[in-house]
Amino acid sequence: MGRRQSDSELGRRALLFLLLTAALSCCMVYLCFSHAFDHLDDFPSFESEADLAFGGRQVEEEEEDKDCCRGIPHLELWGDAVKWGANFKLNSSRECCLACKAMCKSPCLCDSWVFCGEKPACGSNFGECWLKKQKDPLEPDRRDAGSLVMWTSGLVYGEREGIVGLETDYGMLRVHLLPDCAPHSVSYILELLALRHCAGCHFYRAESRGRSWDDAGNHIKHASYGPPYALIQGTLEAQGTIFKDISPEACPTVTRGSVAWVGSGPEFFISLAHHSEWPKDYYTVFGYVLPEDMGIVEKIARLPTKPEVWNNIHVAVLETSVPLRLRRIEKSPL
Repeated sequence: MGRRQSDSELGRRALLFLLLTAALSCCMVYLCFSHAFDHLDDFPSFESEADLAFGGRQVEEEEEDKDCCRGIPHLELWGDAVKWGANFKLNSSRECCLACKAMCKSPCLCDSWVFCGEKPACGSNFGECWLKKQKDPLEPDRRDAGSLVMWTSGLVYGEREGIVGLETDYGMLRVHLLPDCAPHSVSYILELLALRHCAGCHFYRAESRGRSWDDAGNHIKHASYGPPYALIQGTLEAQGTIFKDISPEACPTVTRGSVAWVGSGPEFFISLAHHSEWPKDYYTVFGYVLPEDMGIVEKIARLPTKPEVWNNIHVAVLETSVPLRLRRIEKSPL
């Protein structure tokens, strides 16, 4: 500090010249790259109350969304067999899952599958695909789990099955779970459902569609991508429980009604619009709100809010948070 104060005038002029040169260089770099990053500010900040950060998460390339079929390794589900694995061998857990899906029409005859795909561990059971029917698909019968278990298991829900309710003071949001796309996420929701409470779960952020998306959730041409960002955000961490981060899972694009984790959870959001501008690998979509219940989401999004700034992004936080409770929905009517 003392040395800089005794610099000569020449030194000061040289320093000024270097600073101006650096500034001009920065401007050139900015102009070159500004177009490439033109839409970066369109992404909403999902920084949570716990300063949760996300971004740059990578997930393995998966099959097309419509044929999404995944399970949980080292898990063996029990249940009544509708197709015996000893006489039904396939090449992969995905094929086993798809076989179960093919039987889950109307009525759904198969809602769970078990596959043995680790050749050294499976031995003569290698390739066996067991298709099963659970007595209670929202509380599947788990026979064994752990690193020594050689089986991979998964769930499949029919169109109006696998529904849980997010009960609020403004109505019940029925959520159809997607265990074939996000099996670990759905497993956590089912564990939470079994607790019979969700104390501490609530919505705390609410942003309408504004003038950027129409009633159907479609982006309006030439409109911005927010703010507002067309979503409501909350947490699904129940008091008295220890939440373990959920690794990112391959999942569908965020669309109107999507229910997805922020980062690795337990913060989550429900989208009021189709967000094709958001990278798929930033979020794990583990369910969707039934279309007939989206009016309740819209109602919550219009509640009084106060402005806050998260990570240099302007967001709208509810003046009064909205508690939510997890409820069983036996079967949603057609």
